[in-house]
Amino acid sequence: MLAAAIFFVLAFGTLAALLWSGMVLFGNQEVPLDDRLEELQAHATVNPTQLPRRRRDGGFLNGFQFLISLAPGGDDWLRGAEKELNQAGIRGPHAVAFYALGNLLFLVAILAGMAYVQRNNPPLTIFTGMIAALLLGWLIPKQILHRLVKRYRRKLQESLPDTVDMLGIVLGTGLALDQAMQRVSEEMQYIYPELSNEFFTVVMQVKAGQERGVAFRQLVRRTGIEDIKSLSAMIVQSERFGTSLAQALKVYADALRTRRRLRAEAAVGRAGIKMLVPIVLFILPALFVVTLVPGLLSVLGNLQIIGGPR
Repeated sequence: MLAAAIFFVLAFGTLAALLWSGMVLFGNQEVPLDDRLEELQAHATVNPTQLPRRRRDGGFLNGFQFLISLAPGGDDWLRGAEKELNQAGIRGPHAVAFYALGNLLFLVAILAGMAYVQRNNPPLTIFTGMIAALLLGWLIPKQILHRLVKRYRRKLQESLPDTVDMLGIVLGTGLALDQAMQRVSEEMQYIYPELSNEFFTVVMQVKAGQERGVAFRQLVRRTGIEDIKSLSAMIVQSERFGTSLAQALKVYADALRTRRRLRAEAAVGRAGIKMLVPIVLFILPALFVVTLVPGLLSVLGNLQIIGGPR
């Protein structure tokens, strides 16, 4: 009985994961031109031969990463995982290796658990359960990473108006752009740590000798947010043409606040539609039971009394 219940739960989870993956896959409209431009920028700033060499040299994690890259499509999977980890704010020299190792361990664990649960069942049931466990082990880490990316982007999006406004104020005091961004990152560290760390990374890259335009393009590639892309383009163009950046940032911060308010109003408008399903499935049946069942029981009792022997 317990094995059947666990199998039903896993089958339901597999179906839900497949439906969610389909919604994520067909819901996002990719722009081929933007993807091509991003690929060209990545090849312009990163040497493609460095990645396999870095995975081949030294250490268990680098060796494990290199073995994955040898599999068909493994290198593309690692690049995609590295991009999503960067967009989720998870960065480091071995972040991709830890993610791949965690994926493998989770897949092995869920397959072993399913094999233990289905050990006394017929072969067809065991095969079906192993397929369900395989799908869950492959899809659940990807969905968790997608959720982390969305949460990190939402935090950056919510913190952008106030940070841009403060950046414009600091620039108005006469500081240079690098000094202003460093000061804003220090002031916003305890309020908006995600965007503060991104600004601090850009400042450190510029201080290390990298061009400011390249540093901002890498910021856009790390975050994947259109508002940060517009901000980066505005800063680069203002520096190139010598226009006033403080006034432009003030106007842009007002536009970002307007967008944030519109997003909040849209979320409030969708709340009623989202509440319709739990109301119909959970609240209305309980309400009908509480209000109608006592009356029905009373009516049935009266009918039994009336129809009884006299």
